[in-house]
Amino acid sequence: MNNSMIAFIGGGNMARSLIGGLVADGYAPERIRASDPSPELRRGLASDFGIHVTADNLEAAEGASGLVLAVKPPVVRAVAEELADTVHRQGSVVISIAAGIRGTDLDRWLGGNAAVVRAMPNTPSLVQSGATALYANARVTGEQKELAESLLRAVGVVQWLDDEALMDAVTAVSGSGPAYFFLLMELMEDAGAKLGLPRETARLLTLETALGAARMALESDDDPQTLRRRVTSPGGTTEQAIGTLEEGDVRGLLERAIRAAARRAGELGKQLGEQ
Repeated sequence: MNNSMIAFIGGGNMARSLIGGLVADGYAPERIRASDPSPELRRGLASDFGIHVTADNLEAAEGASGLVLAVKPPVVRAVAEELADTVHRQGSVVISIAAGIRGTDLDRWLGGNAAVVRAMPNTPSLVQSGATALYANARVTGEQKELAESLLRAVGVVQWLDDEALMDAVTAVSGSGPAYFFLLMELMEDAGAKLGLPRETARLLTLETALGAARMALESDDDPQTLRRRVTSPGGTTEQAIGTLEEGDVRGLLERAIRAAARRAGELGKQLGEQ
């Protein structure tokens, strides 16, 4: 992959995190380009990572083996249509990180028969702790899949999907997922403060507990259910708390929330495809 030219179309937060991850992983900055209409974003990328920047999408895309579409979903079609001739002339793989844009629609906007990888990263990619699902259409080669995987693996873990329809579930679980945990942290902090803890103490205890629980789950051979049972002593404080959550149908509520997010992801994908 280190010999491949990578072009980022769009230089916002997610593109910045991916570029930073690549450079930190040893990827040569001279093999990375980025285009963005914002002079401020371009200056920041050039200054921080030493990459070539431009306001011209076609200039950035020229000679690139991989094109990362990191623009807002409503403008993906216009960008794809602008790049279509370049993509086909070069045989570039197009990696889209635009939420909700279906691979079939992107392929159509690119003129058809394009190698397209759809990626669903999440915001913890900004701190190299992301979780990304990838789906490749039939025209993506093994080498192009490796390029896409290496790119996203620079900012976290990567999982491939065989069915693009599962991307709606991915959006609901990991794409929107950080917000669920932020809400839980918010509620735990508030509850601790109401019990008399100083706000900063309640926040620090909450955040470190969340981090520690996630690390334990990642590093353990046991599933979360087993880990939860192990720290829930009969008649103890944790059992009282878990029992209260179960009485409030926390399982059903969370399942309904995730199903609602998946349903909305499907609706948005359809709307964006018809724009």
